[in-house]
Amino acid sequence: MSPVKSSTGLPDHIAAAVCYFFPFIGGIIFLALEKRSRFVLFHALQSLIAFGVLMIAHVLCGFIPLLGPLAAALISLCTFAVWLLMIYHALGGRWYRLPWAGEIAEHQLRQL
Repeated sequence: MSPVKSSTGLPDHIAAAVCYFFPFIGGIIFLALEKRSRFVLFHALQSLIAFGVLMIAHVLCGFIPLLGPLAAALISLCTFAVWLLMIYHALGGRWYRLPWAGEIAEHQLRQL
């Protein structure tokens, strides 16, 4: 039995993992290219939302005196952990939902 393929020609689980492997940008690319796989679209949306918010939070930490660098370091560690977790679940073909980004992604996916 061959794996389900997305409209990009990649197997669904590989396309979903690429959405996370290239944080934020991978989500934008697959959101633009994917036409039929709701699994890939979900992971593209979740990647875009989660890493977009983490990127903004990291930048905003630069404006906080004294504790900003510590907060930025903690956000970087969290970002790395989320990155590994999401690649693992996407490669496993699971619809793993992050607490806030997953809910927003599911809501947006229903509207597509």
